[in-house]
Amino acid sequence: MKLRQSERKKAKIKLALQGSSGSGKTYSSLLLAKGLTNGDLSKVAIIDTENGSADLYAHLGNYNVLSLQPPFTPKKYVEAIEVCEKANMEVVILDSISHCWEYLLDYHSKLAGNSFTNWAKIKPLEKVFLNKILQSPTHIIATMRTKQDYVLQQKDGKYIPEKVGLKSISRDGTDYEFTLVFDVDIKHFATSSKDRTGLFMGKPEFVINASTGKKILEWCNSGASLDEVREKIKNCNDIEALRQLYNQYYTMKDLDEDFKLQKETIQSKKQLLNPQNFSQNGQTSHTNA
Repeated sequence: MKLRQSERKKAKIKLALQGSSGSGKTYSSLLLAKGLTNGDLSKVAIIDTENGSADLYAHLGNYNVLSLQPPFTPKKYVEAIEVCEKANMEVVILDSISHCWEYLLDYHSKLAGNSFTNWAKIKPLEKVFLNKILQSPTHIIATMRTKQDYVLQQKDGKYIPEKVGLKSISRDGTDYEFTLVFDVDIKHFATSSKDRTGLFMGKPEFVINASTGKKILEWCNSGASLDEVREKIKNCNDIEALRQLYNQYYTMKDLDEDFKLQKETIQSKKQLLNPQNFSQNGQTSHTNA
């Protein structure tokens, strides 16, 4: 065993798109894939579980389609991904992975014995599938259908179901397995509900296009060593530039102290260059940067 310094290497994006039927998940996935391959859709494969919906957008380019037939077992998904890997695909679109979860729910309901303890038989099957996605040497885009979610609210002594928004048809927490998650509404506007890239979190809603995929590709290819990032931090001259750099490299925990020190340096320089921050006795007044 050997310790090493952390660094963000070139990565393959693991991205999820979740939205209701008609929100444009398949089309958006193809546009993202177009950007991720610099316009070469021949390097893209769609694993289709949606009754041929992948062929509806053939006008976009000559991408590849692998049709899955029920039952949608985790093993079938894994084998399909491996077929795409052996064909040297750069992007694999799983459209959708909700069918896999529905298969597991149905399988669980048919098991004899205690329902609670039977989940121990389901989790390993799902884990194999998720591990295949996360460990694949290709970019993975997975779509997930959503449904109306409810909670029980007490009213006049009775519990009444109340709508609380949309929920993906998948195991709770599946979205957290991905690097980037886009929520797409029925008007095709997307927002990011999880973003380890720092590119989209907190940004206004937008319509996904090929440029979105290209931006993600640039992030994937921007792997840098610890020393290289430290040099970038030292060269930051304002707080906003430092914040953007932090959003890009915040996963490199060894840099926390570097970011903190550079922030203090920038704030000190700002105070020295602004005479209004000095009181009459020559001491610096404290202001928020």
